[in-house]
Amino acid sequence: MPESFYRDLGGGRFESTINAQGAWNPEEQHMAPISGLITQCLLECEPRDGLHLSRLSFDILGMIPRGEFEISTAVVRPGRTIELVEARMEAGGRTAIVAKAWRLGTQDTAAVAAVEDQRIPGPEDAGPHEAMTAWPGGFIRSLEVRVVPGHRPGRGQVWMRNPYSMVEGRTTADVVRLVGMVDAANGIAPRVAPGGTSWMYPNVDLQIHLYRMPTGEWLGLDTRVTFGSGGVGLTSSVLHDLDGPFGRSEQILTVRKL
Repeated sequence: MPESFYRDLGGGRFESTINAQGAWNPEEQHMAPISGLITQCLLECEPRDGLHLSRLSFDILGMIPRGEFEISTAVVRPGRTIELVEARMEAGGRTAIVAKAWRLGTQDTAAVAAVEDQRIPGPEDAGPHEAMTAWPGGFIRSLEVRVVPGHRPGRGQVWMRNPYSMVEGRTTADVVRLVGMVDAANGIAPRVAPGGTSWMYPNVDLQIHLYRMPTGEWLGLDTRVTFGSGGVGLTSSVLHDLDGPFGRSEQILTVRKL
């Protein structure tokens, strides 16, 4: 088994490994690891000290095919204290993902710092999450998942980590590792079980807001799933590391019969 999600082919080109395989289709990549790789590319795009990666917005334009692909980046709104960076993931002659990231200037705001999001019990207080085994694909198999007591359909708290680097032979930054698991939030507390003649509810975007940079290997997800009556749903999560909450994520869902 490979020990990474991707291999670097040079010149902005990469190749996915089986660890990046998606859950809805064996020929596609899971959105989670590719969002981590795109985050790494955004961090490497004309980096400057004193800017904080604060918002990541991913629009999924279609199936994310496995295999070889290319990521290009550009600064689309330069600035000393506010900067917008864009990345495009292209495969097979089409754009599969467009991502944008706001980088904001950092300063000492400890005197007014406050967080309303509540901490969740840590991974040491959580047990194995056997329900995740209902999901197929290499990425889900890569995860160690622990569930906090009280979990139910549509509402749950879990911790997860994985043993792999994002890119073969390269060190993975903590924010890249943790962002590279956030998209799994849509599968931790589904309102209906996946597979069979059930419903499908893939997300067409991933929005992440970071009010501090996360650290460590454990990602905590405090997740709520809403299904509307007209075919649209929403998965909302408060994101945690071992030091507490560090941001939020939202995923809009297309809900339809399998």
